Parts: sequence; structure tokens; C-alpha cells
Amino acid sequence: MGAMTQFNDTSSLLAFLRSRKSASAKAMTGPGPSATQLDEMLALAVRVPDHGKLAPWRFVSFEGGARAEVGKAFAARWKVLHPEHGEESLKFVGNLFMRAPLVVAVISTASEHAKIPVWEQQLSAAAVCFNLVLAAQAHGFDAQWQTDWLAYDHEAKAAMGLAPHESIAGLIYVGRTSAALEDRPRPDAAALHTRWGA
Repeated sequence: MGAMTQFNDTSSLLAFLRSRKSASAKAMTGPGPSATQLDEMLALAVRVPDHGKLAPWRFVSFEGGARAEVGKAFAARWKVLHPEHGEESLKFVGNLFMRAPLVVAVISTASEHAKIPVWEQQLSAAAVCFNLVLAAQAHGFDAQWQTDWLAYDHEAKAAMGLAPHESIAGLIYVGRTSAALEDRPRPDAAALHTRWGA
């Protein structure tokens, strides 16, 4: 049986892929996923290519009061990095995770391996990010994959529970959009395609 025949409604899947677009975390409201829905979304997210079956990724989720609590650490770090910034800037940084009812940090745990390059492990974590976005959308939520400065600052990462060798592949914001999703111009796939031939 071919892979495409496994879908009960191929036309719906194709229609979804043709129209899929990300939401903006700035325009998200609640409610977010239930605990059961989040578990299902994460179970779907890990169904990605994973050379060597290493599972070189993990998740940290932020909901409820945890979003504001970690935001305090973000604001404190921002104040150190940008002492010239005022209270409005600090408030914005402290509320970054408050924009959506759920934020899931997808953590790349890639490490040196005798057979599997680190790059391939990181690509697998990226696939998890996008699969999580798709899983959220399939559950009727809106989602956006971001990184921001939080993903690259060692103290911000530590505040989110990362070990020194770990990286953030993506911060996935999940909620319900309060504004219509707007499409953006898409690349011309045909113009980016080359058929190799000797």
C-alpha cells in the first residue's frame, strides 16, 4: 500500500498544506490546549526522521503562572544586557511568554556521535518544531515557531532549564488567534528547483 493511501482524506490534507500559515504570537488568546491535548500534540511532534533513533530533543512547556515566573528571569537578564532600556522595555520582555496560553520550548540535545553528525540531530529537532506546529493546528489551535534572543543567551536558556550543551530549536507559541491570519508571498518553488542531469 502506498504512503498516500494511508490518509483517509488526501484532498483535505493537500488543502491544509496549500493554505497552512503561521499565526502571530502577538495576537493570541486562550484557551490553550488541555493536558490531554498537549500530550497528544507532543506524541505527534516526535514522529519525525531521526537517524540512529537517538531522540536528540526534549520539551519544556510553560503554562499558567510559569510564563510570568520565567518572564521575571528574562526581564532581569535584559536589564543586565541593556541597562539603558526603560521599564516599558523590561515589561515587554517579561511578558514574552504571556502572549500565548502555551509556549513549548523544543530543546536540541544534539551531541557528538560516532555515526550520526550533530547537524543531522539538529535537523531532526527542527522537524520536531514544525511537526508540533502542525499538530497544534490539527487540534484546532493556532501556532507560531519563534526563537528570539532567548534562544541564544546562556542565562535565558538556563532560566528555562537547559543544560549548557543544549540549544533551543524553537519556541512554539500555541493559542487561538484574535486576528485573521494573513498569508505572505511564498517563494516560487519552480524557480528554486534544478533537475540534475549528466
